[in-house]
Amino acid sequence: MRVLLDTHILLWGQAGDPALPKDAEQAIRSEGNEAWVSVVSFWEIGLKHSIGKLPLLMPLDDFFQTILDANFMVLPLDPAHIVAASTLPLHHRDPFDRMLIGQAKHEGMQLITVDAQFKAYHIPLIGL
Repeated sequence: MRVLLDTHILLWGQAGDPALPKDAEQAIRSEGNEAWVSVVSFWEIGLKHSIGKLPLLMPLDDFFQTILDANFMVLPLDPAHIVAASTLPLHHRDPFDRMLIGQAKHEGMQLITVDAQFKAYHIPLIGL
């Protein structure tokens, strides 16, 4: 199974936060699964860090390296993902979340999130 991590799931996992649901952690760590992180999450983290909404305990590039060192697959942003996100109904207005939903939908991935608004998009979810 291929799973795509929502940004907050990625952050909780990297921090060892107990808020990470057990089924999400199991899906991420299962040897039979491919755990993917979108470049969109890197962008979201970078933007939120730069405006002071996401403090980190290390420089941003070092934090990104910890994600890469965790052996996640990195999902690039393709024009087809943008088309998929652009055709979504406006149940959710966060552009980062909409792009992750579009990517998961286009790639046939299960999305790991605890954001209940994602349910409106009828995609396979883990963590809710």
